[in-house]
Amino acid sequence: MKDRNKALQGRTAIITGSGQNIGRSIALLFASSGANVVINGHRHQEAIEKVAQEARDLGGQAIAVMADVSNPDAVQNMVDSAIEKFGAVDIAVSNVSLRKRQNFSDISLEDWHQVINTNLNSAFYLAKATIPGMKARGWGRIIHISGYDGSIGAAHRAHNVTCKGGLDAFAKAIATELGPYGITANTVSPGTIDTARIAKDYPNLQTKYETMKKLIPVGRLGTSEDIAEACLYLASDFGSFVNGQVININGGALMITAHLDPIIEQLQVQ
Repeated sequence: MKDRNKALQGRTAIITGSGQNIGRSIALLFASSGANVVINGHRHQEAIEKVAQEARDLGGQAIAVMADVSNPDAVQNMVDSAIEKFGAVDIAVSNVSLRKRQNFSDISLEDWHQVINTNLNSAFYLAKATIPGMKARGWGRIIHISGYDGSIGAAHRAHNVTCKGGLDAFAKAIATELGPYGITANTVSPGTIDTARIAKDYPNLQTKYETMKKLIPVGRLGTSEDIAEACLYLASDFGSFVNGQVININGGALMITAHLDPIIEQLQVQ
């Protein structure tokens, strides 16, 4: 039987946007499972250094690399640093997301290109930099973090929602092409996750959270650790037969439209 506690022993993973929230949880779980981890951010060196130390405290090896993943040269430099330190990159997790809240009419061309480049193009840059080595070794894992509004849509986030749908499609495309090389590509799609957020971009957040707790069939919000566990499964040999899939981690929230009438009655929404 495979040892879950050492599921990633000897592997090296880059997790972008891992200075907090979901990215941090993924990095720490990977480290506790035996992986070398590359912690990434582009604003707060202190934050990523702290996460790297937390990973070391769990028994893993870790480095913190500042890199703006919307810049392909910066991504390549980050991958080169990982290879110099650990010898290879086996797992690439694209987790960065710029989540602007804007009416469609207010989205400028600059806004559009900034979000697309940060949230979607960055996944291409990371895959482009890591896949050649994965192919040469005959093993690799590409994991994207998207979101269920990439499937169902959401107001005031046309650029972000487009990126989430694009991440799902990108994983499917490369999964088909790279599977014969021992490389899988999948997307983890979180539902409503209780994470630290920028208040101005999420008005009435606590009210939304309380409402969602009533709507989600399991009766709670998701946690960063819930997402990390899904990523560990996909990154390890346990998930080796999962390829080109979107793994929805949302407590059953995507099913609520099928039960809308009794939910509305239960909440006494007039």
